[in-house]
Amino acid sequence: MTAGHRWADPTTKAIVMLVIATLFFASQDALTKHLVQTLPASQIVAVRFFFFALFALAYVSRRIGIATAFRSQRPWLQIFRGLLLSGEIIVFAYAIQFLGLAEMHTLFACFPLLITALSVPLLRESVGWRRWLAVFFGFIGTLIILRPDSGVFQPAAAIALAAALMFALYNILTRKVSRHDSFETSLLYMGVVGFAGAMLIAPFYWRPVAATEAIWLLLISVTSIIGHLLLIKSLALVPAVILQPFNYFVLIWAIIIGFLLYGEVLFPATLLGAGIVVGSGVFIAHREYKLMRRAQLL
Repeated sequence: MTAGHRWADPTTKAIVMLVIATLFFASQDALTKHLVQTLPASQIVAVRFFFFALFALAYVSRRIGIATAFRSQRPWLQIFRGLLLSGEIIVFAYAIQFLGLAEMHTLFACFPLLITALSVPLLRESVGWRRWLAVFFGFIGTLIILRPDSGVFQPAAAIALAAALMFALYNILTRKVSRHDSFETSLLYMGVVGFAGAMLIAPFYWRPVAATEAIWLLLISVTSIIGHLLLIKSLALVPAVILQPFNYFVLIWAIIIGFLLYGEVLFPATLLGAGIVVGSGVFIAHREYKLMRRAQLL
């Protein structure tokens, strides 16, 4: 197969777009880490969601129409999901001012393991012993990252893990609502309700924005929108279960950007723990893909 034919393959296109999307997401987090030193996390997230809500409104208006998209079969679940995501991003932005960019993402990388564990009680899904074993080893990897002599074991690490748990719950709710609502409906509620949720907190901490800070806020919003556009495009080409392992590229970008911009160097134990966590997550994604293929053949 020639290079041109490989690029024409939908799976290759989707993977490339997702990897680029993770670069934009890691860049967004790097900008957030810089800006959160001078602006409240809730204010940064409110501005991000304002622009994302505009993007969501524009996107769904072209696809199915805003009125149609707002007609959810599970509106209260969608509202709770949007508020949860808004809160998670505020918690993430708050924690990242105390942790390194790479350290934050090594801890946050455990969220797919939490999704697998929580899918049993919350979604009534069946998880086989292989995936439970992967979850167990993934949590061992997280404990290695949290070793007291690793430089990560501090209250901010607990906040980072809280953000990972919130994001895992958000993903569980996304799976749940996807059984009833369209992608456009979920996207619209995420943007609009997320902005409303951030604005429940942001006004209490709002402060005037300097010209340079306004530029950083705009860049954060632009990287978020571009990243989500690429993510949407990739998911339109290939099922999420195939792309899931490539989401870990955000950790690779975070390590590189953290080193280049902030001089961050991870401890060997942290890298070992991150490797175990990522390996466990990739194995779970591989098992879910095999189970999906097996179900399709039945």
